[in-house]
Amino acid sequence: MDKPKTVEEYIQKHREAVVANPECGTSHYNLAIGLLGQRKLSEAEEEFHLAIECSPGLAEAYAQLGGICLIREDLEGCLNFNRQAVKARPGFSEGWGNIGFVHLQRGEIDDAIKALERATYFNFRYIQAFANLASAHLMKGDVDKSIENAEKALEVEPKFAPAHNNLAIAYMEKEDWAKAAEHCDKAIQFGYDVAEEIRREIDAHR
Repeated sequence: MDKPKTVEEYIQKHREAVVANPECGTSHYNLAIGLLGQRKLSEAEEEFHLAIECSPGLAEAYAQLGGICLIREDLEGCLNFNRQAVKARPGFSEGWGNIGFVHLQRGEIDDAIKALERATYFNFRYIQAFANLASAHLMKGDVDKSIENAEKALEVEPKFAPAHNNLAIAYMEKEDWAKAAEHCDKAIQFGYDVAEEIRREIDAHR
């Protein structure tokens, strides 16, 4: 079959691959990704589990199962699957990033920082992990560390709006209103919905 042009063609191609080689974890994984694209969560979930049965070291499959848990608002499930991902492959940065994200959502700041630092150690271009680290340090009251990590995200992608939002808040804390306004404007320019109270406070100091 030629390169699939639609999700349906992609799914059909990988269904055929699974039939031809049911013991291939990658084939199950690829089929699951297609099903996920169609929001067929239960079918995708089944294929990810089959992928892991065939290839226990397939860390990406654990992370995808964690993502499905997140869609279902099951933070504990997301955390558990990503812990299994980094157990399968200790240097799997996405798994560490997801673990950090869950801890951040639950207000477990120190645990979030540890996991996110591992994520950025294994992937120094992991923008979202740097932005989440910036948020975690801000929540902990370490403004300088927050700025440092937000800047690292912007080194990778200068238009990454969440990092600009983090910097706007951090510079507000330092009462550097010129820089706060600059990053607030950039966050809005690049599509971030900056909180109304932050915009108001920065506008009052322009």
